Amino acid sequence: MPRIRQVPRAEASPEALAAYQRLFGDRDPVAEPGTATGTPGNWWTVFALVPDVLVHAQDGFALLNSRRRKLTPYQRELALVRTGYLGASQFVFSQHCKAARAAGIPEEKLAAIPAWATSPVFDPADRAILAATDELVLQDGRLHDATFEALRAVLPDEAILELCYAVGTYRMHAMICRALRLEYDDVDERIVEVPAPGQGGAAVDVMGQIARQ
Repeated sequence: MPRIRQVPRAEASPEALAAYQRLFGDRDPVAEPGTATGTPGNWWTVFALVPDVLVHAQDGFALLNSRRRKLTPYQRELALVRTGYLGASQFVFSQHCKAARAAGIPEEKLAAIPAWATSPVFDPADRAILAATDELVLQDGRLHDATFEALRAVLPDEAILELCYAVGTYRMHAMICRALRLEYDDVDERIVEVPAPGQGGAAVDVMGQIARQ
């Protein structure tokens, strides 16, 4: 379940109601969750807490999908699937796998995105976009000159800006989904202490045990 309150249909703003109707029909998405893609749909019911933030997010989706973009849907989704993977968001990764298929990314490339650097299926243009995405996410935007020049060889300046904006936008969504445990990112922290048998929480000289004497 999300960490913060969801907005039921009876309390939804006009902006949220329009989104609810489009995605859930006449159902109350809090009482009867579920979208056509199989997600719970609680991204929408949580974002509905702040209607102008919901509108801003939806406008951002429309902007990235506009026909005015120089960055093609194929190029965008290649980057966004990788962004979801790097951002450790099951939701962003899973949803954009579906969008990637619609954008024409073949299954062999889609399956190889998590380990793209060692895969032979990507052409130089793909690799330039994926390398730039890695540095945008993992290095917080520190694009190396060589990476940038490879990107500039395959994209015009306008598309480079759009790529940075798209990756930054979905890096943010990955962060929010994990922080608030939305959709498929409602997972427990897996990096926790595992007690030693019979020790409970007692102190143990682990380093003394494993050190070679």
